[in-house]
Amino acid sequence: MTIPRAPDLAVQRAAMGKLAFLAGKWAGEARVLRGPGMMVDLAQTECAEYKLGGLILVIEGVGINKDGAPALQAYGIVNFDDENGAYHMRAFNDGRFLETEVKLLEEGVGMSWGFTLGEFKASSVLRINEKGEWTEVGELTIGSQPPRKLMELSVRRVIES
Repeated sequence: MTIPRAPDLAVQRAAMGKLAFLAGKWAGEARVLRGPGMMVDLAQTECAEYKLGGLILVIEGVGINKDGAPALQAYGIVNFDDENGAYHMRAFNDGRFLETEVKLLEEGVGMSWGFTLGEFKASSVLRINEKGEWTEVGELTIGSQPPRKLMELSVRRVIES
């Protein structure tokens, strides 16, 4: 019987600390594709907070349409696998979930992820821009068609009193 390797919690916490740029509450706008050529404008909030002593980062995004009803609800859990040296995310949205690898952007204040399902390929890039805003763009490619915008958002940190 092989004894499983003990995770290196210090390495995991240090790696997760590199995502501190996301921690906090954010509010702004989003546009999401809800049908062929049909982009919907939303009031968007994002809340990112560390859990389990800094071992995971949970991110909840909620987009509200003009009628005041939630039109986009997403929940992601990001962790770092110290054995493989990789970030992973399990994300939930519209009754579905996906597991994907997350890569930090070279400039250090952003990340990217994506997935492929048959002929569908989705990719997302999240950045903190020079104004300190969280911006995110998601694209969808179907087969050999050019990529089309699936989602874009821009939120600003909410200062709590």
